[in-house]
Amino acid sequence: MSTRPPMPETHVGAGDLHDEPFEPEVLQSDLAFEGAVWDVRDDRVRYGDGEIRRQYVAHTGAVAILALDDDGRVLLIQQYRHPIRHRDWELPAGLLDVPGEEPLEAARRELAEEADLTASQWEPLVASWTTPGGNDELIHIFLATGLSDAETPHAREDEEADIRVEWVPLADAVDAVLAGRMRNGILSLGVMAATLRLRDRG
Repeated sequence: MSTRPPMPETHVGAGDLHDEPFEPEVLQSDLAFEGAVWDVRDDRVRYGDGEIRRQYVAHTGAVAILALDDDGRVLLIQQYRHPIRHRDWELPAGLLDVPGEEPLEAARRELAEEADLTASQWEPLVASWTTPGGNDELIHIFLATGLSDAETPHAREDEEADIRVEWVPLADAVDAVLAGRMRNGILSLGVMAATLRLRDRG
């Protein structure tokens, strides 16, 4: 039988729910692996009365775009992702790897590069730490409407060379996520957030 004391109950109002910054002392931080895109850091951290060691991917951050047309369809792209050995369905997305570039400007650039589209209306939809136990990536997802074709198509290579593009009713995308047919986390978060945003607007 466990003798661990019960976790204390907390009573937080809905408006007070938020992630809390916390910065324990970092005793040592080493570059464990220098990658072509991301690095892996190895940190020793003073935590409570002891010390913990954590290795994590140091990420640039990223943006994703939920592009919604006038018929309520969301733009999905499918491309090969080697770590999961799948061609999964995703939202157009990309890294915050241009020095000084704000997330909104990166989102505009990525929509043009991945989908050959521009948008006249942009709004922040949701932001998320994708895997906070393993990397420090923060992704900003934007809702883009008022879509039109970009003036110059973007040249693509590697995994992007055979991207498949589909316009899918937003409700169908939600159904596919809930049924487990599409499992990309950023896509799942984006279509759910967009559905709630549009519902709130009536």
